[in-house]
Amino acid sequence: MSTDKITFLLNWHATPYHAPIFLAQSKGYFKEESVKVAILEPNDPSDVTEIIGSGKVDMGAKAMVHTIAGKARGFPVKSIGTESDLSRSVQQPITGVVYLEGSGITKDFQSLRGKKIGYVGEFGKIQIDELTKHYGMLPSDYEAVRVGMNVSGATISGQIHAGIGLENVQVVELEEYCKTQGRPISDVNILRIDELAELGCCFYIANEGFLAREPEKAAAFMRAVKKASDFLQENPADAWAEYCSFKKTMNTPLNAKIFERSFIYMSKDLRNVDRDWQKVTSYCKRLEILDGEFKPNYTNEFIQWEFDPELVDPAQNQVLVAQEQDRVKIHGGCLCRNRAPTATPIIAASA
Repeated sequence: MSTDKITFLLNWHATPYHAPIFLAQSKGYFKEESVKVAILEPNDPSDVTEIIGSGKVDMGAKAMVHTIAGKARGFPVKSIGTESDLSRSVQQPITGVVYLEGSGITKDFQSLRGKKIGYVGEFGKIQIDELTKHYGMLPSDYEAVRVGMNVSGATISGQIHAGIGLENVQVVELEEYCKTQGRPISDVNILRIDELAELGCCFYIANEGFLAREPEKAAAFMRAVKKASDFLQENPADAWAEYCSFKKTMNTPLNAKIFERSFIYMSKDLRNVDRDWQKVTSYCKRLEILDGEFKPNYTNEFIQWEFDPELVDPAQNQVLVAQEQDRVKIHGGCLCRNRAPTATPIIAASA
């Protein structure tokens, strides 16, 4: 039995940065665009690309690096838009090896020797091995432990000494844990790896067969999500309140903090940027999971509005983003005022 609904598989359980997808549903934007969407959550995030590529699900959310790797493995998947922002060339969320003070790990990457390092799925192990190789280490110098998306829980329980995580998710979770233990949030540290590992952020991806059969549905989906993204950018506090009302599990202080720390990374125009795809494709070739002839598997044909101008100096903008995130960590962010952060980095842009 078939369905006329678009089936959409998240890259994880519902999280604050999935707000545009759920807001498109709750505010009736999908209905306005004459599409029905079933939003699904995976048991194992490592399965998402394979399930979409097999055609069992039409669309989903997944990081750029996994979308590229999935295509290289023969799964017909393609990105049709950006959820978390590389599109404005702000930067991807800060990624790194997250750890707690007292774990024996320091700012020196060599301190990972003899430690247990957590990772999400199959591809995460490849990334850890490549990163540690960069610092002159062998796989035998540490123990890689697959913990799925439970990096924070595994760190707290002592299952791992550290794990690959994001500044706007796992770092926030561990900061809140420290507060419950009477520890300063400065006990949460991150060895940044995003300068070395080009991971890309969260993208709207689709099965290529679905795109060929239902191009108007794909375009309608993107139009609805763009309406939701516009609402979120203009009214972040109202958008968060509606998301929490629609998805009850969101309504926690921890999720509110993750939302504030994720806000600056949320895409405005949703487009795929060629420069970023070329950069991550080159990284995957460095990992030797792609051949030299591989072409980035993305398209902007389903985005039917004007793109935002590109930034002239993305590197300087990254500095300003980090400063803004430090301010939000201490003083709160977009939920403290029903508009975009006053300190959102804006660098002169070219048309």
